Parts: sequence; structure tokens; C-alpha cells
Amino acid sequence: MSNDRREFLKTGAVLAAGAGLTASAESAQTPNDTSRLGRTAHTRFAVNLEMWWRNVQPFTRRIELAAGLGFQAIEFWPYEGKDIGAIADTCQRLKIEIAQFTAWGFTPGLNDPRNHNRFVEKVEEACKIAQRLQCRMMCVVAGNDIAGMTQTQMHENVIAGLRRAIGILDKHNMTLILEPMNIRVDHKGHCLYGSDPTVRIIRAVNSTRVKMLADLYHLQITEGDLCGHLRDNFPHVAYYQIADHPGRNEPGTGEINYTRVLKQLHDLGYRGHVGLELRPRGTEVDAARAVSRADQW
Repeated sequence: MSNDRREFLKTGAVLAAGAGLTASAESAQTPNDTSRLGRTAHTRFAVNLEMWWRNVQPFTRRIELAAGLGFQAIEFWPYEGKDIGAIADTCQRLKIEIAQFTAWGFTPGLNDPRNHNRFVEKVEEACKIAQRLQCRMMCVVAGNDIAGMTQTQMHENVIAGLRRAIGILDKHNMTLILEPMNIRVDHKGHCLYGSDPTVRIIRAVNSTRVKMLADLYHLQITEGDLCGHLRDNFPHVAYYQIADHPGRNEPGTGEINYTRVLKQLHDLGYRGHVGLELRPRGTEVDAARAVSRADQW
């Protein structure tokens, strides 16, 4: 037998052994074993409980379902109308973190100075809620267009309002994350869209307590070049969300190569949570599998 032939057989044996190990690992995780889907290799995902299990009540049951898929963090929209004590107790019991929630929504707009006193009061209230939830970030949005105001004027008003909140954020050790929307598909008439104007606002506020929430679904629609914008804006962003486009569903259902995008984010050194603000196209289990695949490289 020639040396080449021996090496060929050795190599074949090694490959066969490796294939057997792979098959064993795959067979050990049965199709019904979904309890670790959310514990992905590189990214710490936070399930948006407003969009996953939307018909499940009470809200705490959604937390249990997220934990059942192995997710270790959640996010949600306004805290008003929710049983904060029950949410806090459930998260503590299941060792689930709350990555962020919404403190100030679309109306009344932060872009109108007449609303700034109420905004300051709301931030103070939301900080106390966040302490109960052991959460360190809260989302705010800029507001819808106001008749008679230019976009520049509205953005200046947003800056002024955010500056008024800095002292409260310092006192409570909290971060506000400002989210731009898209106006082509979901939020026509909103005054803030795209990363460039949002970063200009963040720079003008000039506080480590105020950063950007980069929802990559919105930013794909508005401007594209996600990896380029991730690099350029990284110092100004404190939190990211994902959903594919079109459809706002899980990765792999649209045009975004989320494996590349998530790897770019990981390579930049981001180790915070990434919010799954997406609507599962089918079941939540299928969506969790798609998220897990996107995190493999």
C-alpha cells in the first residue's frame, strides 16, 4: 500500500469519526428539545414580549415562555397598565433580565417644548419603575411631525428636552436610548428617521446618559449599509434591535444578511443585548431557531 493511499485512508477515517460525532451531537438535541435555542453562541438576545406570544395572557406567561426557549432577557413597550410587581417577581424567579422598556412614546411629542415638563416628570417616574425591574435602559422617541415646525426646529426641541432629563438620569444611574423610525413603511409623519440626524442629536445633548437605539429594521429601510453605519456610529449607540425586511419577521425571511451584521457587531466589541423586536412569521419556536442560525459563524 502506498504512503499516499495510507494517508487517504487515515484522512477518511478522521472525517468519518468527525461526522459520527456531529451526528451524535445533533441526535442528542432532539427536534422537541427547544430549551436552549435562546442561548446563542455570540449574541445575547432580548425577546420583545409585545411581538412574541401576542395573544398570550397574562404578560408574565410570556416571560415564562421566553425562558422556556432559553432566552435570558426580555424587552417591552410602555410600562403603564402592566403589573410591574408581578413582572419583577417573575423575572427574578426565572433569572431573566429586562434589557429595556419604553418610557416616552410618540404622543405627546418630545419635539414640542410644551411637553417637556411632563417629559421630565415621566422620566423620573420611569426611573423608579426601572429600579424595581433592575433595568438600566429606557427607550424614548421623538414624536410625530408638528404643523408649522421645520424638522430642524423639532430636532432642536428634542435636544432641549433630553438635556432636561440628564440630572434625573445621573441620580438614578440610567440611560435613555433615543430611537429613530422609518417613514417609508411604518411611521409616516414621524419627525426622526435615519442614523445621521439621531447621532447629531446625541452629540448635541453631549451626555453619556443619552444614546441611540439602533433598530436595524428601521435603518435598513431608511438608509441601508448596515455594517458601515454600525462602524461609524458605534460610540453613540447603546442598544440594538433586529428584524428582517420586508415583513418585520425573523432573520432569514427578508433581504438582510443578519449573520454578517451580527458578526460585525460582535467584532466591534458590542456585548450588550440585541432586542428581537420582530413578529414571528410562524411559531415562536421556529423564530427562535431562525435567530439561533443567524448567530452562527
